[in-house]
Amino acid sequence: MKAYFKFYSYIIPAFLVITLISCGQPEKSKDEEKEQPARQETNMVSLTANQIKTAGIQLGVIAMKNLATAIKANGLLSVPNQNKALVTSVTKGTIRTLTVQPGNYVNKGQVIATILNPDIAQLQQQSQTTQAQLTLARQEYERQKQLVAGNAAPFKNLQKAEAELAALQAAKKSQQMQLLAMGISQAATNSGSLVTSIAVLAPISGTVSDVSAQIGSSVDASTPIAQIVNNSQLHLDLFVFEKDLPKVKAGQRIHFTLTNSAGKEYDAQIYSIGTAFANQSKTIPVHAVVLGDKTGLIEGMNVTAIISIGSTVLPAVPSEAIVSNGGQDYIFAVKKQDANGIVFERVPLSKGVSDIGFTEITPVKELKQGSKIVVKNTFFVMAKMVNTGEEE
Repeated sequence: MKAYFKFYSYIIPAFLVITLISCGQPEKSKDEEKEQPARQETNMVSLTANQIKTAGIQLGVIAMKNLATAIKANGLLSVPNQNKALVTSVTKGTIRTLTVQPGNYVNKGQVIATILNPDIAQLQQQSQTTQAQLTLARQEYERQKQLVAGNAAPFKNLQKAEAELAALQAAKKSQQMQLLAMGISQAATNSGSLVTSIAVLAPISGTVSDVSAQIGSSVDASTPIAQIVNNSQLHLDLFVFEKDLPKVKAGQRIHFTLTNSAGKEYDAQIYSIGTAFANQSKTIPVHAVVLGDKTGLIEGMNVTAIISIGSTVLPAVPSEAIVSNGGQDYIFAVKKQDANGIVFERVPLSKGVSDIGFTEITPVKELKQGSKIVVKNTFFVMAKMVNTGEEE
């Protein structure tokens, strides 16, 4: 009997302890069990009506927009060869004066330098001598012509006078052309005045890009004195990848900026497309002419260009509706809405082309047509989600 009583004296206290522990732990309500999965949903965030109003959040829908599509390409500015000129002398000599320096703008026919060459005087003297001989030859020809007509001289004398006249006329014409090329008029030569220096004139209008000679330098017809570049017909050479070539056509408009100074935008228009790869690369040269204002543009500058290739109707949202977090772009779609507030779902997406304030989107998750999304102050919704996640 004592042993029996002793057993129950141990069992009853243990039972009471277990009972007390069980009573000390309250049961989870059914509401709390339902809320637990919602806390684990990381793509949902709730905002009250007051929070939405205070943050200025506005709703809209995904719309089909006519967005311009384009190709991005790099290139450089160039001047066609017909708009560049090397200034040279038509004869050898020594530079006597230089009237320009790099950066000067010159007009066609403006004096660039003067060349001293004593041999020019000898050519002028020869021209004067030929002129005198030519006068005598004409007189002799007329005399022989009259004698032959009166049967007072053989016909061969007339032929000889005619040949001598023709030879002198040819010599005179050659000398005259040489003098005119040097800028010496025949009238000045016939007057008896002789010059020993000639002016070197600008062959085109443009800006002097380089002066390679100096006073006292010896030059000839193959020695450049200066170089002139005319930027009025500035060209743009772009390099387009092979995959984009079928989309490029003559006449398409180009918008470009300088790679090292992207503040101002310029326009160009494609006029020619290359038929071979450039420099053993997988790019094809596309040539365009620069339009409008060319201020600040110089040959050789690197540019970044956008080639407009048309327009396409695409699903798009206002660009400010898209937010980024952790390298991923998102929009927020309305999941549930009532008088107390709205539950938003964060939807990842891929961005496409942007134009007129809208951006093409491709959501990872398909959204129903007409689904409401946040289109303004989306960053506030993202901040609320991130802060809520950190609190949890």
